[in-house]
Amino acid sequence: MGEVKLFFGPNHPGMHGNFSVHMYVEGDTVEKARPLPGFLHRGFEKLMERRLWYQNLALIPRICVPEPDINEACYAMAVEKIAKIDVPERAQWIRMIVLELARIASHLMSFPGIGGTIGLYTSSFWGVSDRDRILDIFESLTGARVYHMYIIPGGVRKDLTPKIQDLIFNTLNYIEERLGEYETLIFKNRIVHTRLKGIALLDKETALELGVTGVGLRATGVPYDIRKVDSYLFYDKVDFEVPTATEGDAYARVYLKYLEIYQSIKIIRQCLEKMPEGKINVPISEGNALRYRVPKGQAYVHIESTRGEYGYYMVSDGGEKPYRVAVRGASYPQTFIGIEKYLPGTRIEDVPIWLSTMDVCAPEVDR
Repeated sequence: MGEVKLFFGPNHPGMHGNFSVHMYVEGDTVEKARPLPGFLHRGFEKLMERRLWYQNLALIPRICVPEPDINEACYAMAVEKIAKIDVPERAQWIRMIVLELARIASHLMSFPGIGGTIGLYTSSFWGVSDRDRILDIFESLTGARVYHMYIIPGGVRKDLTPKIQDLIFNTLNYIEERLGEYETLIFKNRIVHTRLKGIALLDKETALELGVTGVGLRATGVPYDIRKVDSYLFYDKVDFEVPTATEGDAYARVYLKYLEIYQSIKIIRQCLEKMPEGKINVPISEGNALRYRVPKGQAYVHIESTRGEYGYYMVSDGGEKPYRVAVRGASYPQTFIGIEKYLPGTRIEDVPIWLSTMDVCAPEVDR
């Protein structure tokens, strides 16, 4: 039988983002695969180096659409580390709340991804609808639903009002109640067990060799979470667990995302209880903010995203623009290297399961 070339994405409903995989198949089995991420987002790092420090605040959220706030946090924390800026305590608690809300929204978005892939469309409708409730909170807090431009060097743009805090409490209560229904629909579903268990396997040694982090690594039994191993903000002051599994398959990865939503709810509630009154930002420049200069220096900061370790390496030469910015996209190892190395041998219908449960995010790969 001859080898046939197939184009999977960017328009396929099982493809996540502006991304494509060129597959060479024999029968129903992938013999060779090559990822092509560059369909829309290109050159974010160089774009950052050609824009003023404050202009980048509108650019960086687009490096990962499902969870844009991680870029705002990394960028702000890198600037603060170089410039030795002390962020007010209240602002740091608010940042934690925003990041955990973004984590919940991203995980809820993963349920439609896996639902569309295996034909469980009810999970798609539920996930999109419930995620919108988180976006309602973001709209009330920041004025925007997706790209917030909210976390800035020195703190955050707007305060968390009592009305928004009530909205957060009510939304968390609703989602927590809904999680039991998700468990019945997805994780007690025979079709899901058949399609996900034992599929898209990744063992611990391979995950460590590739540099996979997040649920991809934790599904192999390694409890690696930046919030625990190198705590930032006030994560060391809240109580939460890091769910792990040992199977290393698609089912384990999806189930860990489900369990992590519970932990994020737990973290946010503690943040709302512990958060003091006070300032939400400190002025980092006098006069025109667009003429702000970061002192000469360099820094690397990393945080835990839904896809794993997300980091910014930033260099300033003391000018009005970053001299160099390098982004460690959390899904880069499993997307760019993993697809070429480990997708061969997979059946065609299981390709979107790999992409979905490995959290492919094209912009952070082609950045």
